[in-house]
Amino acid sequence: MRTPTGTGPTPGRPSLSDATRGRVLFGGDYNPEQWPEETWHEDMRLMKEAGVNSVTLGVFSWARIEPRPGAREFGWLDRLMDLAHEHGIGVVLATPTSSPPPWMGRLHPETLPRDEDGRVEWWGSRQHFSHSSAVYRRCAAAITEDLAARYGSHPALTMWHINNEYCTFDHGDEAAAAFRRWLQDRYGTTEALNTAWGSAFWGQVYDDWSEVLPPRHAHYTKNPTQVLDFRRFTSDMLLECYAAERDIVRRHSPHTPVTSNFMPMWVGQDAWRWAVEEDVVSVDLYPDPRDALGAQNGALVQDMTRSQAAGGPWMLMEQAAGAVNWRGVNHPKPRGLNRLWSLQAVARGADAVCYFQWRQSRQGAEKFHSGMIGHAGEQGRAFQEIKRIGAELGRIGPRVAGARVEADIAILHDWNSWWAGDQDGRPSSRVDYAEVVRAWHRALWEAHLTTAFAHPEHDLSAYRMIVVPQLYLLTDAAIDNLLARVRAGATLVCGFLTGVADEDDRVRPGGMDERLRELFGIRTLHEWWPLDAGETAVCDGFSGTLWSEEIEPDGTAVTEAHYRDGELDGLPAVLRKGTARYLSTLPEPAALRGLLARAAHGAGVRPVLDGLPDGVEAVRRGDLLFLLNHRPGEVTVEIPGGHRDLLGGASVDGSVRLERHGAAVLTR
Repeated sequence: MRTPTGTGPTPGRPSLSDATRGRVLFGGDYNPEQWPEETWHEDMRLMKEAGVNSVTLGVFSWARIEPRPGAREFGWLDRLMDLAHEHGIGVVLATPTSSPPPWMGRLHPETLPRDEDGRVEWWGSRQHFSHSSAVYRRCAAAITEDLAARYGSHPALTMWHINNEYCTFDHGDEAAAAFRRWLQDRYGTTEALNTAWGSAFWGQVYDDWSEVLPPRHAHYTKNPTQVLDFRRFTSDMLLECYAAERDIVRRHSPHTPVTSNFMPMWVGQDAWRWAVEEDVVSVDLYPDPRDALGAQNGALVQDMTRSQAAGGPWMLMEQAAGAVNWRGVNHPKPRGLNRLWSLQAVARGADAVCYFQWRQSRQGAEKFHSGMIGHAGEQGRAFQEIKRIGAELGRIGPRVAGARVEADIAILHDWNSWWAGDQDGRPSSRVDYAEVVRAWHRALWEAHLTTAFAHPEHDLSAYRMIVVPQLYLLTDAAIDNLLARVRAGATLVCGFLTGVADEDDRVRPGGMDERLRELFGIRTLHEWWPLDAGETAVCDGFSGTLWSEEIEPDGTAVTEAHYRDGELDGLPAVLRKGTARYLSTLPEPAALRGLLARAAHGAGVRPVLDGLPDGVEAVRRGDLLFLLNHRPGEVTVEIPGGHRDLLGGASVDGSVRLERHGAAVLTR
C-alpha cells in the first residue's frame, strides 16, 4: 500500500464503505425547509429519476429545530427522514452547529467571534460562533445530543456530518483565555514561551500569562511565532468543537461513520491532524470552469483528500452542478464538464459524488449558486446532465467502490510550514506557498504521473520518489525522516526556501539546516535573491521564476543547471548529489515538468500510459482505467489491447475516441 502510515481514519472504526455498501453515493445537500412541504414528494420522484441515493439534511437547520432557547421542533425532520427511507434514499444527517440561531447572539453576545481589530461578526450569515465560547459549546452539545438520541437508530441514517466547513477565527476575550491555556499546555512556563517566541526582540518579554493575547491589531509587524501558534491554536479549538459533537453522535450510533467537510487547500485547518479524528474524509471542491488549470486544481485536491484518507476512498461532499455565486464573474459549466469533473473525482478515489445543493434556492445569499435542479426545473440542462451522471455512477459503482489508487510519488505538505512561511516581513510576498505546491503538482500531473501527498514526518518508505515543493519549516524529526529515505535509495527533489526554520520559526544556522546542506552538497547559502513580478533568472536551458539563491557548492554535488546572467552568473540553479536534487529557483512550467519526469524515470516511476496526448488524464483505480479529456476538442487515445468501456458498454480495441469533455472507464 503506497500510502503513509499515521494518516486517515482509525482502523476498526466505521468507514465510508459502511455508507456506500458497494455503491458510489450520489446526491447532495437537501434543504427542504426552504420549500413548501408539498414539494418534498416531487423531490423524491426526481431524485429517484436521477439515481440519487444519498442526501445531506439539516446543515443549517438549528433555528428551525430550536426556534427559541430549549424548544425542540423535530416534526418536519421526522417526516423527511421517514420519506427518504420510504424512497430508498440514505441520509447524511448534519449537526446544525455552523449557523447558530439569532437568539443566541442576542442573548449571549459572548458567543460571537471578534476579528483582530475587535469588531464583532454578527448573526445574519453563518459561521458566526466563537469556538472557545462555553455557551456556544454547551448549546451545540445540547442540540447534538437531542438530534443523535432521536435519529441515531433511524433506518435512513447512513452517516453523520458535523458542523460545516469549520473556518472561524476568534480574537475575543474568551478566545484569549483559551489561547493562554493552550500555550501553558504547550510550553509550561512563560520563560519557555519567551524562548520559543523570541520575545526579547523589541523587548516584548512576558512575565505573567495574563499579558499574553492573540495577535490582535498592532502598530507594526506582529511576532511571527505568536501568529504561528495562534493558527495552531485555532485549528485545535475547531477540532475540539468537532470532536465534542462527534463523540456525542458516536455514543448513540457507534456503527455509523462520522465526517466534517474540509475546504480545499484551506490555510486555517491542519487537515492531517483532523483526518485521524474522522471516519470519512470529505471535501468541498469548486474549480473555476474558465480556469485552464481547473482540472489540475481538482486533481490536486482529490490527491490530497485521498492521502488524508490513508489512500482509501473519500467523499466529495460538495461541488457545483453549474455556476457558483462568489466569484467576480460566475460562469456556468459547459456541457459535459460537470460529468467530466465528477468522473475525475471517482477516478482519484471518491466513493461519493455530491453537490451543493439539490434545488437551487429562490431566496437568500446563494440563490445564484447552481443546484442539481436549477431555476429551469427538471427540463433544464443541469438536471438532464445530473440524470446522466447518476445513471453512469450507478453502472460503474459496484466495480469501483472501495478500489484504491496507487502512487509511487509523494508530495510533502505541512500546514505548520505554510503558516510559518506566510508571515509579514519575509523576503518576498510574491512567494505564495499554495501556488508553489500547485506548480509542482501541475508538473507531475501534466507528465501523467500519479501522486499522493504526505506529511514530512509520516512513513515514506513505500514511495520511490519524494517531492518537496517548499517546506520553509521542518522539524528535526522531518529532516531525519527525509535523510533516512534518501539513504534507503529514494529519489528526492526539493524546492527552494526549504529547511530554513525550526518548529518555533527560528532560522537555522546557515539559513538552511546543515543536514540538508550536506545532503544536497551545499557549503554555504550566501543570500536569497527573490525575483520581482515579470523578472526571470536565466538558467541553462530554462528560465527560473519567483526566486533564486546564491549558493556555494561544496564540491560533492553535480551542478545540473547554472544561472547564466546577472549577480548569480555561473552559480548552481539545480544541484544533484546522488538521488537528491535541490532547485534554488522555480523553473518555468515546461522545464519543471521535464525535470520531474526525468527524476521519476530515474526512480523507476512510469506514467499510467505512454504517449498520452497533452490534456488527457489517465488514472488507474483498482483494475479500471479512467481516461478523461480536458482538451478543447475531441481526441483519440492509443491504448494497448482490448477493453470494454463501462460508461457506454462499447468494446474498445487499440484506441478510444473521446469527445470534448469526454471520458471512458475501461476494463479488460
